[in-house]
Amino acid sequence: MAKPLVAIVGRPNVGKSMLFNKLAGKRLSIVEDVPGVTRDRLYADSDWNGREFTMVDTGGIEPKTNNEILRFIREQAEIAIATADVIVLVTDIHTGVTAADSEIASMLQRSGKPIVLVVNKMDSTGMTDPGLYEFYSLGLGDPIAVSAVHGHGTGDMLDACVAAFPPETEEETDDDTICVAMIGRPNVGKSSLTNYILGENRVIVSDVAGTTRDAVDSYFENEQGKYLFIDTAGMRRKSRVDDKIEKYSVLRAQQAIERADVCLILIDAQDGVTEQDTKVAGMAHEAGKACIIVVNKWDLIAKDDKTMDKMRKDIMRDLSFMTYAPIVFISALTGQRVNRLFELINFVHNQSTMRITTGMLNNVLEDATARVQPPSDKGRRLKLYYMTQTGIQPPCFIIFVNSAELFHFSYQRYIENQIRAVFGLEGTPIKLIVRQKGDKDN
Repeated sequence: MAKPLVAIVGRPNVGKSMLFNKLAGKRLSIVEDVPGVTRDRLYADSDWNGREFTMVDTGGIEPKTNNEILRFIREQAEIAIATADVIVLVTDIHTGVTAADSEIASMLQRSGKPIVLVVNKMDSTGMTDPGLYEFYSLGLGDPIAVSAVHGHGTGDMLDACVAAFPPETEEETDDDTICVAMIGRPNVGKSSLTNYILGENRVIVSDVAGTTRDAVDSYFENEQGKYLFIDTAGMRRKSRVDDKIEKYSVLRAQQAIERADVCLILIDAQDGVTEQDTKVAGMAHEAGKACIIVVNKWDLIAKDDKTMDKMRKDIMRDLSFMTYAPIVFISALTGQRVNRLFELINFVHNQSTMRITTGMLNNVLEDATARVQPPSDKGRRLKLYYMTQTGIQPPCFIIFVNSAELFHFSYQRYIENQIRAVFGLEGTPIKLIVRQKGDKDN
């Protein structure tokens, strides 16, 4: 493992997510005064005194519960504990040591991992609250007084964490990891697909829509490459996003799209493309991301030899703005065609990072204008002088013309189609920037 992993754990509402956000330097984890808000493991990179590490925030642990969601939260925290190098147990000075704190402390001691005990909400400076000494009863050594709100004591906490890290080893950092965001409306199977790929219950899977509220990072490597999968909360219609936590989740999904190299747009095969699916896909398209349309739950569809072709045509009609995206039909439940995703992810990522020489582009431009004459208006004809590529992800091209006004959308689409016909660029949007310069012949 390239970086030590610090797991932040504790019972609900002791301020774990607030502390996580303070250390990350940005609001990555949802913070609300409602038990069970943070449900999955959430990761962020940080550093202290020149030592880089990864933090993982977890949902509040309820040691004894029959509630399905709370049981899932506990399981997620246990996985984080099992994979961590150092565990930070967060407690609350206002409540003192509770029975749940004692049970969690015993569970952590059984893990055999280094444990840093933190007493949160020590917001006053000056004299130490005598209640701090009660936490020695947990048997985890010296408690560290911390204020997640103000940041007091976090330096002492990080010093203790770094002191417990394993020795540094020289490893090359991987910069060839492809970041993949799984996006879609609720209950289309994003978490199920993540879990199938990883081979573990990495993300909570439940029939309750909206179970995944944060965007969750999962690292995965196989013979086809290195990947960072981001499982995002399902995006509902805005009119149905009525509580603050849901609004944060939609924002988190939007941020996941921005981070991604490739977006997997999941669609429920039983429902086809819905209005919300078009909005989700439109966000990825507008962000310029390489995309794959993943039709999930294909195992539940009654099929004949025409079913797949009909569904493909319906998708291309309903998502007409992104006909460049390949379509794959899978079942996250049975694993049907899931392995095909890696080949497609690599392919569309390579397409989105393709660079084309200026000479080749202008050969295509010359041929395209010879095939279909540029439009004219009131005796003045559009002239396309020159085209060059200026960027990737998505491939971005500047075209210099005599009149931007004459360069109608339909002719821009024609030029884009000609570029695609020659160079492929499947799975990625293309960005055309029009630059007007003086026409000396007119």
